Amino acid sequence: MRLIFAGTPEFARTALERLHASGHSIALVLTQPDRPAGRGMKLQASAVKQFAVAHGLPVAQPRSLRLDGKYPEDAAAACQAIANAQADAMVVAAYGLILPQWVLNAMASRPGQFGCLNIHGSLLPRWRGAAPIHRAIEAGDTQTGVTIMQMDVGLDTGDMLLVQSTPIGTGDTTADVHDRLADMGASMVVQALDLAAAGQLRAQPQPTEGITYAHKIEKHEAAIDWQQDAATIVRRIRAFIPFPGATAVLVGEAVKVWAAQCAAMPVPGSDPGTSASAITPAPGTIVAVAPDGIAVAAINSIVNLTQLQRPGGKRLPVGDFLRGFDVQPGMRFEVAAPAPQR
Repeated sequence: MRLIFAGTPEFARTALERLHASGHSIALVLTQPDRPAGRGMKLQASAVKQFAVAHGLPVAQPRSLRLDGKYPEDAAAACQAIANAQADAMVVAAYGLILPQWVLNAMASRPGQFGCLNIHGSLLPRWRGAAPIHRAIEAGDTQTGVTIMQMDVGLDTGDMLLVQSTPIGTGDTTADVHDRLADMGASMVVQALDLAAAGQLRAQPQPTEGITYAHKIEKHEAAIDWQQDAATIVRRIRAFIPFPGATAVLVGEAVKVWAAQCAAMPVPGSDPGTSASAITPAPGTIVAVAPDGIAVAAINSIVNLTQLQRPGGKRLPVGDFLRGFDVQPGMRFEVAAPAPQR
């Protein structure tokens, strides 16, 4: 099948690679413009562009697809490129730009076209929006998955074409689930195109109940709020790996937290007979320090921090971290300010 592919990050690159390997003809790749990245803030091509260039695929990087928007010349050039591609379908995965109606129309303008198919990393209608994997882990969902969706003008509101689920383990991070869903989505979209070509792909409207929105992850969310319970804090730490990375401020230094657990009682180094109430002082207070964890008070609970990173340093297990940072019981992490209201 002759395809246009629209995507930007690694999640999308996995799908593009699978489509290319399966023998589909990629007539055009749409991806976000190069962005500054790294310590030197040099312009860096997206994961999708890097794959496309390496395999000689034509690439377009419009700043917008809105013909009446801020960059109408970019949108007009993209419109011409899409028309010239004469594609049978467009596959979209984490592109980062909203597809306006003219794009949807262009992909359904002649008989035999299959429109725009989106690879979405959730079990729709749960977690429509920008950050479905992060929000599923943050909320404590026990399963997630991929929905191949026929795109319309709404925000992830189109009909479902294929759905596959996978469990979220109690230790899974966003990075873990991302990789599983990227691989799953890549296989599923190839399957969907095969079914479409055979006339066997069936669309099903999304349920009208259970709709939630996965708002974009903001950097301010990285700050750990010790005035939450341990289970919530640990879920948020897992949800924010690799970005933005949970942060806890101790003696004025912003420490990244890369691994933590809800500590069983007693906490490391405490007397086995110590009650929970006796070892949970003000939120953010360090109640015990041991080579296997730094125990910190949360609301009616304890969080055991097991992997940390100082600014400019490496991620370290607690035992190694403590060799360069004097942490003592009674010290207190700063309590994060309330998050801005959406």
